[in-house]
Amino acid sequence: MDSATTAYEARERGYDLYFLHTSYGQKTEAKEYECARRLAEDLDAADFLRIETDHLARIGASSLTDESMAVEDADLESDEIPSSYVPFRNANFLSMAVSYAEANGCEAVFVGAHSEDYAGYPDCRPEFFEAFEAMVEVGTKPETRIAVEVPFVENSKTEIAERGVELGVPFEHTWSCYRAEAPACGTCDSCAYRLQAFRNVGVEDPIEYETRPRYAD
Repeated sequence: MDSATTAYEARERGYDLYFLHTSYGQKTEAKEYECARRLAEDLDAADFLRIETDHLARIGASSLTDESMAVEDADLESDEIPSSYVPFRNANFLSMAVSYAEANGCEAVFVGAHSEDYAGYPDCRPEFFEAFEAMVEVGTKPETRIAVEVPFVENSKTEIAERGVELGVPFEHTWSCYRAEAPACGTCDSCAYRLQAFRNVGVEDPIEYETRPRYAD
């Protein structure tokens, strides 16, 4: 839902959209790809590139990609880095996205990270994106200008849901669950933050869940 809302935000700002989807061995990659493809159609994207790679899964050390590791139940009060952290994943994704952007003459790469992400994921912090943008400036052609835009980096999941409702994001075409492709489990961290956000906004989350716990604000 974060990336979808970010895509609609980019369109609202007047950008033509080029969609990049990465399947990297995550447990819900088929469902995520289906949603990304549908959103690209909804937004009339100029291009849609799917990159399939297994190097992050082969590196391992994440419950998102390693079948021997269980995805933990939600703990919204924890400050620990969760088992779902994929080591340095966003640097890998952004490198692909900047290559794609430079090849197509794009002016910006939009990322859906937000404040509740960087509480647990070090590669979602504002400082990370600022540093990466500086690297892009020195690592691309002299005439290339690509901004790394993270419009919700200081916002909560609830604020993203609010903005998505304002923009008319079809949340039925988004997926957040770390465990399952249908129905969503409702109890992993990602499901918990999503369900909490929709409840706070007062909107029914349109996707199917195995269970819908009520998470505290």
